[in-house]
Amino acid sequence: MKNYIVNIVFVVSLSITSLAATENNEGFKPLFNGKNFDGFYLKIRSGDDEMAKQVFAIEDEMIHVFNDEFPQEYKVDTGENDTHGLFFTKKKYSKYILRFEYKWGSRIANNFKQWQYDAGVYYHVTKDDVFPLGIEYQLRYNHLTGRNHSGDLIRPKSIDYLWFPDGKNTLKNKKPKGKGHGESFLHPNKGGKETKVEGWFHLAADTKNFNGLNDKWNKVEIIVMGDKYTVHKLNGEIVNMATHLKPSEGIIGFQSETAEIFYRDIEIKEFEHSIPLETFLK
Repeated sequence: MKNYIVNIVFVVSLSITSLAATENNEGFKPLFNGKNFDGFYLKIRSGDDEMAKQVFAIEDEMIHVFNDEFPQEYKVDTGENDTHGLFFTKKKYSKYILRFEYKWGSRIANNFKQWQYDAGVYYHVTKDDVFPLGIEYQLRYNHLTGRNHSGDLIRPKSIDYLWFPDGKNTLKNKKPKGKGHGESFLHPNKGGKETKVEGWFHLAADTKNFNGLNDKWNKVEIIVMGDKYTVHKLNGEIVNMATHLKPSEGIIGFQSETAEIFYRDIEIKEFEHSIPLETFLK
C-alpha cells in the first residue's frame, strides 16, 4: 500500500511539473538564430542552390519566402513549380514542442490557383524529397472561401496515424477517398473518437481564430511525443490532433509553395520522456 501511494504521488507530481513546464518559456531554444541557416539546409525542386537562397531570404531576423526580388506573380499556373521547397533541420527530433509565428504576404507563385496561400511544416520527416515523406502541419488560407486551413494534417503514403474525424466530408465535387478524407477534426472533449482513417487530407477544425491577409502574425505550436501523439495548435487553440504516429522521429522542414510567407521566432523544446496527452487537452 505504501509503494502504491508513493507511485500515485509521483505520477501526479510529474503531471503537474510537466504542465507547468509547457506553459512558460523554460527550456525553449531558438531553432533559427535569425542571422543564417546554421543547423539547416535548403532544398527546392529545381535543385538550384542559388535560387533556394533567394526563395528563403533572411531579413530582419525573419525568413521571408518570395521577397521583393520576386514579381507579384511568379510562374503562376505554368506547371513548373520549380521553387517548391523547404529548409530542413539537420538534426532529427522525436519528443518536443515546436513553436513559431507566420504571416502571409501578397505575392503568389506556382500552382496558386489550385492551392491558395499555401505552405507548411513537415515533421517526423524520413525522406527529404520535395514533397517530403513525413507528417505535415499545413499552413494555408483559402481566400476564395474565407476558410483557414492552417493545422490541416496531410500524410503521404507509408505515413500513418489514428485521427478524430467529425464524419462530415467537406470536399465538394470531389470523390471521397475513404473515411476521414476531407473531414474535419473533432476534439475528443467534444466527442471526437480515435479512428483508423483513410486518405491523405484530414482537415483542422473550422475556426475564426486566425489571421489571413491582414498583415498580422499567427502563432503555431506543434506538440509531438514520438509515436504517441501530435497536437496542432493555432493561436492557442487546438485545431487538430492524431495518435499512434508512424514514424516516431525525423527532421523538420518549413515550406515554400504558392505564396509569400514570413517565418519568425522559430523555437523548440525537447523532452526526454513523453508528457501525457491529457496535459494539453484543456
